[in-house]
Amino acid sequence: MSAIRAFLALTLDAPAHRRLLDLVESLRPRVGGIRWVRPEGLHLTLRFLGWTDDETLQRFADDVARAAAACAPGRGPLGPLGMFPERGAPRVLWVRLGCPPGLLALQAAGEAAAVRAGFPPEERAFAPHVTLGRWKDRAPRPVLPEVQLGETVLDRVVLFLSELRREGAVYTPLRTFPLGG
Repeated sequence: MSAIRAFLALTLDAPAHRRLLDLVESLRPRVGGIRWVRPEGLHLTLRFLGWTDDETLQRFADDVARAAAACAPGRGPLGPLGMFPERGAPRVLWVRLGCPPGLLALQAAGEAAAVRAGFPPEERAFAPHVTLGRWKDRAPRPVLPEVQLGETVLDRVVLFLSELRREGAVYTPLRTFPLGG
C-alpha cells in the first residue's frame, strides 16, 4: 500500500473562479507578505484527511459517493473577506462561501465518513471559506476591502490527491462525485 495525502472539497463554477482570480489580482498590490494560492487551488475544503492508504481512502470514497448522491446541488454566495486567526497576526486570507443547509449536511456526512474510515474527528468547527493566501511571516492585519462576489454553483464534490512539492502543494482529482446522483 502506498501513502496518499488527500482531502475532500467542493469546487467552484468557472465564473466564480474567474471572479476570485480577479479579486486576488486586485489584492496583490495592497496585501503584502502573502503567498497566494495558485489558481487551481481555489476550492472549499470539506474535510482534510491527511496521509492515508488506498484501502482506507476507498472506504471513505464509497461513503462520500452515497452522501453526494443524496445531496441536491446548491448555490452559495462568495464574500466577505476574512482572516484566520480572528485576532493577532494573520496567517490565512480567505473569502467566505455561504453554504445552503444541504451542503452543510454533506460536509457533516463527509466528517462522519472520515471517522468511520478511521480518521480522527476534526476538532475545529467547520467554517466554509476559500483560502486565497497564507502569510509566511508575522504581519500586521491589513485593512480588507468590502467584497461580495455573487454566487457560485456547487454541484460536485471532489476527492483530491495532495502532493507536497517545493513550489507548493499540487492537487489532482482522484474521484468526482456529482451532487444529486
